Amino acid sequence: MWVGFYFASIVAVNWLFVTLPFIPTPLGSWSGANLVVGFVFVLRDLAQRQIGHKVLLATLAAGAMTYLTVNPAVALASVTAFMVSETSDWLVYSFTKRPLESRILLSSAISSPLDTVVFLSMMGFLSPASFTLETSSKILGAVAVWMLLRRRILLQKA
Repeated sequence: MWVGFYFASIVAVNWLFVTLPFIPTPLGSWSGANLVVGFVFVLRDLAQRQIGHKVLLATLAAGAMTYLTVNPAVALASVTAFMVSETSDWLVYSFTKRPLESRILLSSAISSPLDTVVFLSMMGFLSPASFTLETSSKILGAVAVWMLLRRRILLQKA
């Protein structure tokens, strides 16, 4: 189930990056698609928990679908960025024995900036402002999911 959501979310967020206009802000241009990317990272964590390192196959398949349906340049940047950030997630999930909600925060704190630098560099949009805005949006998405998981755990203990 999580793998399907993860696959669909990659294609959807890449479509959003092409479709939604960039909004000028005092810090630089920002896309509403940035809000969704944080949830993609959490879905990747859940999909990886479901099928292990085979999650990379879902990433590649979503990249192929993006290539065919959205934009080849976006697909290449997206898959490259996800592979780099997936490697950092693999390290977090393979070498830490922390609870899921802790791993989500830790892996997002590491993989979000990496993904942002790679994706925005390849798309030609990297600037301090765009980096800050996109990374912050991703982290906010991860924190929102962390809060939901944490709440669920606390309710189960009560």
